[in-house]
Amino acid sequence: MKMKLQKILSRFQKLHPKEIDLSLDRIKNLCKKLGNPQDNIKAISVVGTNGKNSTINAIFSILKEANFKCNAYISPHILKINERFIFNNKELGDDELADLFNEIENINNNEPITFFEILTACYFYKAAQFPDNINLIEAGLFHRFDATNILKENLASVVTSISKDHLDWLEKEQQTIEKIVFEKTSTLLKSKIIVANQSSKKTMDCIKKTIYKNPSNKVFFNDDFSYSVGENNFFYYEDKLGGLILPMPNILGQFQLENISTAIATLRNLDLGIKDEHIKRGITRISSLARLQEIKSGKLKELVKNNKLIIDGTHNEDGARVLNEYLQSLNCNKHIIISMMANKEHKKYISYFKDVSSITTIDLKTQPNSINGKDLKEKFKNMPNVQYQPSIEQAIKSIDLKEGDLLLITGSLYGAAEVLSLN
Repeated sequence: MKMKLQKILSRFQKLHPKEIDLSLDRIKNLCKKLGNPQDNIKAISVVGTNGKNSTINAIFSILKEANFKCNAYISPHILKINERFIFNNKELGDDELADLFNEIENINNNEPITFFEILTACYFYKAAQFPDNINLIEAGLFHRFDATNILKENLASVVTSISKDHLDWLEKEQQTIEKIVFEKTSTLLKSKIIVANQSSKKTMDCIKKTIYKNPSNKVFFNDDFSYSVGENNFFYYEDKLGGLILPMPNILGQFQLENISTAIATLRNLDLGIKDEHIKRGITRISSLARLQEIKSGKLKELVKNNKLIIDGTHNEDGARVLNEYLQSLNCNKHIIISMMANKEHKKYISYFKDVSSITTIDLKTQPNSINGKDLKEKFKNMPNVQYQPSIEQAIKSIDLKEGDLLLITGSLYGAAEVLSLN
C-alpha cells in the first residue's frame, strides 16, 4: 500500500512545474468541482512562522479531553504523509488516504495544480464529510495566497510568532517583517483573532496596524492574556475570564508555554464549554513530533547510551533564539549536530547558540535543496569546536560525550525526519 501511495504522490508532484506558485485560482477551481467542501466545515485557522504546529497540538489535546471530535491539516509531515490528514482524532490509514487521493486525482483530471494545493483540496473534501468536527488548519507559506486561505468563514484565526523565513519567495526589497506580517495577516477572516506573543514590540505593533481595520474581536498576548511560571512546577495563565493554576505541560521548553497559552486563549474565547479540568489534563497529554522531542529508545539512542538525545526541527533565526533560551536553562554540556536547507540564514541561525561544547555539521542526504555539510561548517567557522561528519551515525560516534551531556540534533524538519526514520 505504501507503494500505491508513493505512486499517486509522485503523480501529484508532476501536475505543476513549480513546487509553490502563489495564487488561489487553481485550488478554487478544483474545490468548485468538488462542490466547495471548504464552505461546510468549522475551522480554526493558524498562521505564523513559528509555533503553528505546537499551538495546534495543544488545542487538539485540550479539545480531545473535552470529548470534541477534531480534524487537522498540518504541514510538512515528518515521517509519513498520513500525519497531514487527521479526521475524527486519528490519522487517516493508507487505504483510505489512497482512495481519497485517487478520487480527487480523477476529478482534477490532470489540470495544473501544485502539490500542496491538491493535498489541501483532498483535505477539504474529506473534512466536509464530518460537518460537526472542529478543523484545525495550519496555513502554509505566508497565507494571503496560500491554498488554505479559501474559507469563507471560520471560528477563529490564530496568529503565532511571526519572523523572517522563506525570504527567497519575496523580492529583495520586500524581505521585511512588515511585508511578511502583511502576507500572513492582511486577509484574515472576520471572526476572532488571537495573537500570540511576538519576538519584538515592532512585530506586535506591525500586526496590530495590519489588522486594525479587520472588524474581528481581537485578543492579544499581554493586553488580553498572559502567563507566568510558578515556583513549584506549575504555571499561571490569566485572561479576562480569570486565572488558572496549571501543571507544567508534558513537552519541553519555556517557549512552549507561549504556544500553550495561545491555545488556551483561543479556546476560552470560543465559548465551546471547555472546562478548566479539560485544559489541565489536555496540556499534560500533548503529542509533539520533532519539536524538542526527547528520544528515549532506538538505534541512535543506543549510540548516545545514558546521555539525553533531543531532536528539534527548528530552522529559522527566531526558532534558534527560543531554542537557545531553552538550552541556556540547562546545567550541562551541550553538543549540537546540525543539517540545514540551502535557503536559510545559516550564520544568523547559529549566532544564537551560546556556550555550546561542540557543533558537528552533516549532509542532509534526502534533500537536494540542502546545504552540503562541509559548506555549512565553513559558514560556522567563527564558532568554537566545529567539525564535519558525512552522516548522523558518524557524527554521534565522533562526539566525546561525558556523563550528563546533552546531544541535540537540529536545523531542519527534514533532518529531524531523517533522524526519526533512522532511529
